[in-house]
Amino acid sequence: MLITVTLEPETGSEVDATVLGYLLHKHPARAQVFSAPVGDVHVFAPEATRERCTFAMMLEVDPVGLVRNKRFRGDAGALGHYVNDRPYVASSMLAVAIGAVFRTAMTGRSDSYPELAASPLPLRIEIPVVSVRGDDDMVERLFGPCGWEVAQECIPLDPAFPEWGDSRFSAVTLTGRVRLAEALRQLYVLLPVLDDAKHYWVGDDEVAKLERAGEGWLADHPERDLITRRYLLHHRSLVTQAVEAAAQAANRPLSGLRADAVLTALSDVRARSVIDMGCGPGALLTRLAKDRSFSRIIGVDVSARSLEQASRTLHLDQSSDAERERIQLLHGSVVYRDERLRDADAMVLMEVIEHVDPSRLPALEDAVFAGARPAAVIVTTPNSEYNVLYPTLESGAMRHDDHRFEWTRAEFRAWAEAVASRHGYTVKFRPVGAEDAVLGPPTQMALLRREAGA
Repeated sequence: MLITVTLEPETGSEVDATVLGYLLHKHPARAQVFSAPVGDVHVFAPEATRERCTFAMMLEVDPVGLVRNKRFRGDAGALGHYVNDRPYVASSMLAVAIGAVFRTAMTGRSDSYPELAASPLPLRIEIPVVSVRGDDDMVERLFGPCGWEVAQECIPLDPAFPEWGDSRFSAVTLTGRVRLAEALRQLYVLLPVLDDAKHYWVGDDEVAKLERAGEGWLADHPERDLITRRYLLHHRSLVTQAVEAAAQAANRPLSGLRADAVLTALSDVRARSVIDMGCGPGALLTRLAKDRSFSRIIGVDVSARSLEQASRTLHLDQSSDAERERIQLLHGSVVYRDERLRDADAMVLMEVIEHVDPSRLPALEDAVFAGARPAAVIVTTPNSEYNVLYPTLESGAMRHDDHRFEWTRAEFRAWAEAVASRHGYTVKFRPVGAEDAVLGPPTQMALLRREAGA
């Protein structure tokens, strides 16, 4: 089984095509072999120039090993398991190999080129032989809505006998501007969907796999129901479970979207040491702790009770010494300087500043930007303009009883830009949550980054 991924930047682009190696976390000058449950996976770059770079992944299937492995529903007495198309035709086995070899690339993380990892790139994906069951336009129906231009060439049953017609196999080429992580996750899901089959037993964990791999593209796909049914091999209970999970995701609370936005910003600034200022009972800390790329995590709160709750949530009393050294909880305040907090990669103030009296904002500014001086500061706060869209919120009321103020977008921008100017930071603003065309998003974010030499 073979698949190739090519990056060919547009003419005049400053992007070096060999950056594809960094995004895939594979060196173009090395031919590598990886072991996967389905066989050996060979990864190599047949071409790697500034103008064009191609990585190939070839799966060398072990049919006999699969037959003897009960996990893959093996049956050593069935001749069909030994004489078949599995070693040659892209299917769920190739999807498993993609997940095993390009796991990090599928998350969209790149320490060297975070901006390119988060951006659509001009990609071409070639699959010489793929199994396609269903209507003639099945490949287009699945990949077209994802932003791909699809070229499909049906493979005849036997070139010597054209009157026999075409087989169910095709050569497929996909071209388009798509984020590399999304492209890999689409292949991971859609290859077995095209084949409408899987080589292994499908259990409850497949729903979670579909949810993770489908993030960012599956929810709005016009063939979502078909994809879900086929990926879960038409198991009614699993399909129902997946549909319910999708409905819950569509109605995800703003707090979850806010945490997602913060984690994305932390990834963009390549933070390894993070301070969660005003951490509360540990909602964000829990998500930070699960990501091993964060080597040092500090939660700070003025409430001792909240810190105790955070400790219980993180199970620090049961953690190893190394984990307790990695994650620290400190009693402190955002309006006082604290030498323990100096020089972190990033400090997060998620829904914190609106709990501070306006007269104390200069002290907050001093403690964070002059005292701690992290390389990046991520601030989120409510957008007061959006409040009129909350039907249960009285006119002029704030979203929480403890809020001392809530800013408009212009007020937040003015404060953040002034702070950045005074302390040698640059600032960019990002919306969080569903954005109204007139009133903006429910939550607003500022990402401040310390300038070199500041």
